[in-house]
Amino acid sequence: MADFLLVHGAMHGGWCWRRVRDLLAARGHRVLAPSLTGQGERHHLLTREVGVATHVEDVAALLWYEDVTDVHLVLHSYAGILAGPLAERAGERLASVVCLGAFLLRPGQCLLDVEPPDVARRYREQVASSGDGWYLPADDSFLAQWGVRDPRLRGWAGPRLTDFPFRCQTDPVHFDPGPLDALRKVWVRHTEPFLENLQPSLDLARSGGWEIRTMPCGHDMMLEAPEATARLLEDVAGGDVSGGD
Repeated sequence: MADFLLVHGAMHGGWCWRRVRDLLAARGHRVLAPSLTGQGERHHLLTREVGVATHVEDVAALLWYEDVTDVHLVLHSYAGILAGPLAERAGERLASVVCLGAFLLRPGQCLLDVEPPDVARRYREQVASSGDGWYLPADDSFLAQWGVRDPRLRGWAGPRLTDFPFRCQTDPVHFDPGPLDALRKVWVRHTEPFLENLQPSLDLARSGGWEIRTMPCGHDMMLEAPEATARLLEDVAGGDVSGGD
C-alpha cells in the first residue's frame, strides 16, 4: 500500500479530492488531502500576505507533523509550482512527484511568467477591478475554462471555489533544482481540452526527463474522472512506467 499527499490548485481546496481520496483509502492506501492557507474551508485565513512561501510551508509542515516518508506528492494545476521548493525542503520524504495538468517553473520565475500575456493581463485587470488589488475573485465561469461540462458537477463545485491570493501568481519561486531532478517525476497531460497555457510546463517536463502520461478528460481530472485518476496514481505508486504521451 502507498502513501499519497494530494495538493489542490487555485481556488480549490482539499474537498476537490474527495472521491479520489475515498477510492484510494478504500483500497488500503493512506491519503492526505489538505487545504492550503486561504483556500477551501480555510478561506477565512486569506490575507494579502498569503503567497507561495505560505503554501510551501503548509505542505512541508504537514509532512513533518504527520512524519510520513516515501510519499507520492500529487500536485494539481497551480500547486505544480511548489514542486521544486518542496523537493528542496522535504525531498527525503518523497517517493515521487506527480503533476496533474500542473504548472512548472524554472528557479526565479513566477506563475504569470508562464501564462500567455493576454491571460496574465486579464488576471491583473480582474485583481485590480474586483479583488482589492490583492486577490483573484473566484468565479464559477472558471469551471468552463477548465473543461468541467457536467452541470451537476459544476453546480456542486462552483460554490466551493474560493478567492485566490494574487501573490501566488506573482511571487518568484526560488529553489535548487537538484533535489527535484533526483526524484521520480510524472507529468499528466489532459486532452479534453488541453489548456494551451500549460504548453510551456509540458515542454519543461519533457526536456527535464519527466514521464508523460495522458488522460482523456478536462483540467479538473479529480472531479471529472476520479476513478481514472485514482488508477493512474496507483500505477505510479506501483512503479508502472508505461503510458507515454
